[in-house]
Amino acid sequence: MAKPIAGPEIERLIQLLAKLPGLGPRSARRAALHLVKRREQLLSPLAAAMAEARDKVTICSVCGNIDTFDPCTVCTDHSRDQTTVIVVEDVADLWALERAKALNAAYHVLGGVLSPLEGVGPDDLTIRQLVERVHRGGIRELVLAVNATVEGQTTAHYLMDQLEGLDVKVTRLAHGVPVGGELDYLDEGTLAAAMRSRTGL
Repeated sequence: MAKPIAGPEIERLIQLLAKLPGLGPRSARRAALHLVKRREQLLSPLAAAMAEARDKVTICSVCGNIDTFDPCTVCTDHSRDQTTVIVVEDVADLWALERAKALNAAYHVLGGVLSPLEGVGPDDLTIRQLVERVHRGGIRELVLAVNATVEGQTTAHYLMDQLEGLDVKVTRLAHGVPVGGELDYLDEGTLAAAMRSRTGL
């Protein structure tokens, strides 16, 4: 085991930073050193922002987004088409779709996907809340924007079963060749999905 090269406070900062996605131990050390060297410009404001986020961040009771307001900024945006709801696995997916500006609609965050191997069942997700939103009326289309994994597709099929008989159109994201993608570099599953989802010109 390597000997500590700094006091326990700095070592703790490094250990916590190393738990962030995309930061390993070496990157965490560099980040910690940068923060410590620039205490007034970076460390103090960052600590204050994190404390404020800890105290104010909440989960939206309507869609499941993370914000400092409930309902969240997305749900209270009256310019959005509230008759279309994009269903995503996680808040990160919601944020990614918002960055893409693909569709100005409402959202519903499931909080994960069905995974019997990991002990995640329907009651662990917000599927019941989604079905209740549809029952209340006003939603004409649900866009299932779940990942193209086995668990994502299983979740999509389960949702279809739960929504059967309700007056709502259910669509899903297209699968296939990405914009700018070259066929030679794509895997067989992606190519097969693209061929099945081919459209007219």
